[in-house]
Amino acid sequence: MKNVKAVFCFLAVAMLGATVLPSARADEWNKKTVVTFSQAVEVPGKILPAGTYTFVLLDSPADRHIVQIFNADGSQLITTILAINDYRLKPTGDTVMKFSERPGDAPDALRAWFYPGNNFGQEFVYPKVRAIQLAQTAQIAVPAVAVETLDETVIKTAPIVAVTPDQKEVEVATVIQTAPPVATVATPAPVAVKETEELPHTASSMPLIALLGGLSISLALGLKLYLKLAS
Repeated sequence: MKNVKAVFCFLAVAMLGATVLPSARADEWNKKTVVTFSQAVEVPGKILPAGTYTFVLLDSPADRHIVQIFNADGSQLITTILAINDYRLKPTGDTVMKFSERPGDAPDALRAWFYPGNNFGQEFVYPKVRAIQLAQTAQIAVPAVAVETLDETVIKTAPIVAVTPDQKEVEVATVIQTAPPVATVATPAPVAVKETEELPHTASSMPLIALLGGLSISLALGLKLYLKLAS
């Protein structure tokens, strides 16, 4: 299993909280990542003591992002977390864990997990009461569900919103980038079309017609006179 260097990505100034030791390992198919925290870390609904944990993205038929956290060797499930897409423009070759600042000696709250080389990460969904607290502390929008615990039914069906620092509920996509930015296609400038100039009218054809008519009459009279003289 490939060893990669874990990257710290703290929001605001979360320097006193949890850190990730440079021993994170990852697998591609289920994003399996083994991470060691040097201090306690909060995840939705649970506090993880300092130690080594295995993060796995569950292949769920519920069309939801579900992250499972196991112990170091993956033999014991510790908690299951609901998540949403978190898009980043430039992926890195390392595991990235994002934290939210917490006041005092409280454990830092884990906000998101990015697998090496992926544009999309997993932004964790917190129970609404805790999400409001995190939003107010870090001054950011936090995904939330209006429940205190996440059981199997809630994970599959609970509507996900985002709560803002002023405790408003908004649609997630309006405050968190869950998809790549839409590329704008420039509209071609209109091409100026020069109007075709109308050619000047030529002289009338009536004189020519009159001339031809006169010649025809003269020829007929001359032919008639010739025939009369010849008889």
